Amino acid sequence: MRNIIRTVIIIGLAVGLIAVFLRNADLDKVWAAVAAARPDFIALSIVLTAMTFVIRAERWQYLLGPLGPTKFRNVFRTTVIGFAASAVLPARAGEVIRPYLLARKEGLSATATFATILVERVIDLVAVLLLLLAFLLWFDPGVEARDSAVFSAIRFGGLVMAPVAVGALLVMGFMAGHPERLHEWLLKAERVLPARVAAAIAKLAQMFAEGFAVVRRPERLVAALAWSMVLWITIAGGIWAVALALGIAMPFTGGWLMLAPLVVGVAVPTPGSVGGFHEAFRLGATSFFGADNDTAVGAAIVLHAISVGPVTLAGLVFIVQDGLKIGGI
Repeated sequence: MRNIIRTVIIIGLAVGLIAVFLRNADLDKVWAAVAAARPDFIALSIVLTAMTFVIRAERWQYLLGPLGPTKFRNVFRTTVIGFAASAVLPARAGEVIRPYLLARKEGLSATATFATILVERVIDLVAVLLLLLAFLLWFDPGVEARDSAVFSAIRFGGLVMAPVAVGALLVMGFMAGHPERLHEWLLKAERVLPARVAAAIAKLAQMFAEGFAVVRRPERLVAALAWSMVLWITIAGGIWAVALALGIAMPFTGGWLMLAPLVVGVAVPTPGSVGGFHEAFRLGATSFFGADNDTAVGAAIVLHAISVGPVTLAGLVFIVQDGLKIGGI
């Protein structure tokens, strides 16, 4: 019953967001904008998007280094499978699936491997905030005057999330540097929990701390952040290429600004971030770069298809090749 209710809520959320996304769209004009898109910039966006998965795998392998040796082939394939799973399953399920699959293949701790995903997300947040800051300081082409309310919301969100990201890194660093102390503290939960449950929680937390090992090594953390900057600049390049393909006057650094609303949009727990992704792009393109609504809708649809379509197909191929079953996934 709980699963049915959850599914109904997720479907309702997706339908509602799509309705908001299309509420003022003329579908004939949307199709005309898509049909007139420049194929060279579409191809560039596809190439850049494909590159992001290579970069993600390279960065993840680097974060996994303290846990033990891994093969790039396995890291890349499980990365693609994870993103494919997130494209068809709700609540970004691939973020749990890919560390589990990799841990099984490489003989690593699944819990510690999952902890590296949490490190990834925090470093990603830092990278997006740094690019947003760089845009605001050096590359703002007067977008604030276009829609000051939306722009102010983006700026406020960045100010709020910056200390959250720094605080998360500090907590991870402490956990990684003092796993035994963390274990001892959590064992004190025996006062309110059954001893077996408290011991299990303490052991789980200690394994998580092992996955945060990269945080306590400044040189490795800086290198991981550098990989993240490369990753998000590449993602922004794909956004920029689609915008230009459909005639939206967006500078290359404008993609850095677009990352902020899109990160919020993809956080919506619908399969493939359907609805949330689309509305976030439409809102950003029309508010910041003066895009026509129908053109922005068409660009959002194209960008989402490029972001989700190829990786989903590749993930399904890898699933079949690895002898996995969709039901098991």
